[in-house]
Amino acid sequence: MIYRSKAPLRLGLAGGGTDVSPYSDMYGGAVLNATIDLYAYCTIEETTSGSIIINAADLNLKKKYQPRLSLPVDGCLDLHKGVYNRIIKDFRITKPLSFRLTTWCDAPPGSGLGSSSTMVVAILKAFAEWLNLPLGDYDMAHLACQIERTDLGLRGGKQDQYAATFGGFNFIEFYKDDRVVVNPLRIKRWIADELEVSMVLFYTGASRSSDKIIKEQQFNTSKGKKMPLEATHRIKRNSYIMKDFLLKGDIIRFARELGKEWENKKKMASAITNRNIEKIYEAAIKAGAYGGKVSGAGGGGFMFFTIDPVKRLDLIKALNRFNGNVLNFHFSENGCQGWKIN
Repeated sequence: MIYRSKAPLRLGLAGGGTDVSPYSDMYGGAVLNATIDLYAYCTIEETTSGSIIINAADLNLKKKYQPRLSLPVDGCLDLHKGVYNRIIKDFRITKPLSFRLTTWCDAPPGSGLGSSSTMVVAILKAFAEWLNLPLGDYDMAHLACQIERTDLGLRGGKQDQYAATFGGFNFIEFYKDDRVVVNPLRIKRWIADELEVSMVLFYTGASRSSDKIIKEQQFNTSKGKKMPLEATHRIKRNSYIMKDFLLKGDIIRFARELGKEWENKKKMASAITNRNIEKIYEAAIKAGAYGGKVSGAGGGGFMFFTIDPVKRLDLIKALNRFNGNVLNFHFSENGCQGWKIN
């Protein structure tokens, strides 16, 4: 039998950073995001070879292991091995499994679209299909968070795992003790279409500073540093404002708030922006964009901008002068999905 899964990547529209501990534990976080038609994929093939083969096809990484109940977390394919180790532990599996696991993703690591966390969700979903694990949506997202943040010690927030699991437009609230509330938004089709045609997604190159950025954010929050903390508070408040504009279909006011979001985000940590990002942003505004921001922690990856649709090509021409590329996308409605092949 073959078991497959896919989970959608997301655009962080507002509130990014407020889902990162200790801020979400101390003050509560609120994030507005939407999934898009870019995915992380996983295939598990049950074998009788008595070995474990893990292949990250898009990264050209492939490892073979003798059957065991715990795979070494050593810096190579740790996301994949972290999922396997946690499943063995939580579901009390007493015999090593024999399988071939293959993954690939439509976006590279460091894209700012939540690709790493989305990959964890996709792998979990494939295992759930294979082993018939009793995991609901909240269970799946919570477990994915624990694997990344606790088991593997990777810094980051919680929005990506919930976005990938639930899919669509969501307003997600984060509280202490890992309590999370996902509020699916009933966005009218014409509003989603108008937002989609008003947005341009531009890849600047992979971010190599997200861990550093998140570490600085966490330090600033724990030490109560005034400027970054107040900026984070404003970002949280802004997420509620942007949610209301989106629900009403007021795309222009939504877009202008996006610019305010970016100005506040830059105050959260020193490496969120750089000279290249600022040049791209200035060129976009000059070409007519209402506003924009970096998706994810910052420092690189994807940026997205909002503009009057009739000026969209002008913006694309301006962005194409930089070393990067514009990527067409559509919003997706579904979260992670899994299926079986005989």
